[in-house]
Amino acid sequence: MSLDISAIHAEQVTLNSLVQNLLYASGTVGAILVVVGLLLIDAGTARRKNLFNSTIEKTLGFFLGFATYYVIGFGIWAAQYYIMVDATMTDSIKDWWLGGGMTNSLAHHVDPALFPGLNTFQIFVFFLAVFAGIINILLHFSVSERMKASAYYITCVVAAVVSSVLSWATWGSVGPLTNAGFHDFFGVGFVYLFPAGMALVFTPKLGARPGMMEPHARVSAYLAPSIGLCAPGLLLIFAGLPMVIMSCLFFFDPEALAVSVTMADTSVGIALNNYALVWAGGAVTGLILAYRSGNYAYTLLGPLAGYVAGASGFDVYLPWQAFLIGLAAPFIAYAVYEFTLKRGIDEHKLFPLFLGCGTFGMIVLGVFKAGTPRGGYLGFEEGAYAFQHGQISLGMQLVGIAVCIGAGVVTALILSVILDKTVGLRVDEHDQIDGLDKKIWDLEPDVHTHADSIPRA
Repeated sequence: MSLDISAIHAEQVTLNSLVQNLLYASGTVGAILVVVGLLLIDAGTARRKNLFNSTIEKTLGFFLGFATYYVIGFGIWAAQYYIMVDATMTDSIKDWWLGGGMTNSLAHHVDPALFPGLNTFQIFVFFLAVFAGIINILLHFSVSERMKASAYYITCVVAAVVSSVLSWATWGSVGPLTNAGFHDFFGVGFVYLFPAGMALVFTPKLGARPGMMEPHARVSAYLAPSIGLCAPGLLLIFAGLPMVIMSCLFFFDPEALAVSVTMADTSVGIALNNYALVWAGGAVTGLILAYRSGNYAYTLLGPLAGYVAGASGFDVYLPWQAFLIGLAAPFIAYAVYEFTLKRGIDEHKLFPLFLGCGTFGMIVLGVFKAGTPRGGYLGFEEGAYAFQHGQISLGMQLVGIAVCIGAGVVTALILSVILDKTVGLRVDEHDQIDGLDKKIWDLEPDVHTHADSIPRA
């Protein structure tokens, strides 16, 4: 069918709408850069004999979550805005599942009275689908080299659905917890706390990797192939996230008034500088901890700790406050990291960064920004969804933390029972030692490390 120019809805394809399309598309690019950064960190820290398998499992797990989100996840998240105007979650899913009417419509063919800004909403599917995949990559850090691939892939699909429900409840402006006072600008709850909750269950069930926490009869030490790769990975994450922050803002008339995804009063410049300063503060404290302890890990944990602690409040902090949070957060990561080391717990990323710093950041936000107006939706002047009718409160921050971590724990508990009785959960210890690259892909490392020189009994 040829295009009938006279029949198009020009309001859907204005220059102003194109600017917003490009802005949200750039956020998607930023999120993909985060994926690359995470894979570089994995390539630098996974044992050489499991390196390819670890990286490819993360990559495929990413796309499983990504595809699942397209199938149903976005319809679940978007339901908060449907419910706001007296529709239902079923209506949202019908419109936004993979075969739905809004997912498959050309924007200029849709009357803006039915759905304004359709292009931007469609791009947002891509944006949030990337984060559904990132959740699976983050989870894999806690089960890498120990969980069977089949069990991990099944978990990826389930996690994408559960995290979509969590995002509906906790991220946006009119989801049930957000509207009630829970504040989470960057999605710390459903992106970081949720997989950390799953790790609380999976980590003890899978046990420590041979040679990681103490010398093993066949692995004298767990040696990472190239810690130096972690620094470029870290900087790629730093480079990508500013574009993601821009995509966590809504823009309204006049021209480009920025309001956070939670409907809190903010601005582009403040949000970006808050982001910059939590990284800087975390890097400063991480540097001090690293040199005082002689442990290189804090050079990497420091900046990430500052970022995770500040992320829930990038929209409402002032830059000097963000810097102080960045300075303080690595001490939380340090305490959790040392706690896990002393107890032989083989989980050094999600626990210190997400359970430690993510929780710390949400509590600090509830204490120091209590009473800040947000929630609802611009244009609603009264009722349950009135613009900025809700306020940040410590009580709701604690409820949100418990819901997000609890959802991860319950999901993993159910999955671990099912997976253990069906496909199996844990990779055999001998296979871990011999290397999954060899067992699954018939790949041999190019060098033989001295930690692997002990012959098999």
